[in-house]
Amino acid sequence: MASYSFTLEPIAPFRLDLTVWVLRRRPDNQIDRWDGQTYERILVIEGEPLFVSVTQIGTPENSHLEVVVIAEKANSDTELQVRTSLERLLGVRVDLQHFYQFSEGHADLNILVKKFQGVKPPRFPTLFEPLVNAIACQQLSLDVGIKLLNRLSQNFGLAFQTEAGVFHAFPRPEDLVDADLEEFRRMGFSYRKGEYVLNVARLIGDRQLNLDEMETLTDRSAIEQLCLLKGVGRWTSEYFLLRGLGRTHIFPGDDVGARNHLERWLAIPRRLNYDDVKNTLIEWQEYGGLIYFHLLLKSLVEKGIVRA
Repeated sequence: MASYSFTLEPIAPFRLDLTVWVLRRRPDNQIDRWDGQTYERILVIEGEPLFVSVTQIGTPENSHLEVVVIAEKANSDTELQVRTSLERLLGVRVDLQHFYQFSEGHADLNILVKKFQGVKPPRFPTLFEPLVNAIACQQLSLDVGIKLLNRLSQNFGLAFQTEAGVFHAFPRPEDLVDADLEEFRRMGFSYRKGEYVLNVARLIGDRQLNLDEMETLTDRSAIEQLCLLKGVGRWTSEYFLLRGLGRTHIFPGDDVGARNHLERWLAIPRRLNYDDVKNTLIEWQEYGGLIYFHLLLKSLVEKGIVRA
């Protein structure tokens, strides 16, 4: 077993705690773990699982991240790949100064932004993961969706033994191609959701689908391509663009929870539909996804899960 450490220098201000909560969303998330001080995850690098822990040292305005990696084996490229994955996962290199300056001219937005200053927009480490996340959470509460994702990882993700026990990575497409629908049903997935996830995994495995190509497409083109997949609609596509591609202007307007957060935040006395959301955010449309993340944190504070 090999162990080594290195540091990351985030663009300030940075708060690891808030960023991790935007990533994990619920306390029982077993893929992205947080104990109040340290973030932990199992990453898969070159086909091998490894354990990563991240701790912030210093203040949001002047800090660094201490990263510890434990792996069965490592080569000269491993650290670089872990570093790249964490920068993506935790938004370490995202500079939000323009967003902060913009918010100063908008009272409601400025109050929200100041409360959570230092949160960065996280992105899942692979593009397969946000797509499966979205499918799992379709038409379900987030609590139930997270439980399904936990079970999926425990049943199919690569395992890694730590002193605290065995933890699992999020499954790769190749980890799922030989699964059957009955296994998904036993985990709590509906047959249709199981079919949708397996379809995406097998298309990727057969090289009929390359999600990386979405990086080069416009929002509209990417959504059109994604909606050709079974079980993928507008909400799933916009969720993918935000949490997978990092397009932080995207506010998934079909997200019922997000719409509720938006209505409460702005004291809107009626239910919003998709077009209403777009019109409500028209003045702030460049930052729709960042507002989405900030409203998620606001809801977690209101539930007593997160301290601002």
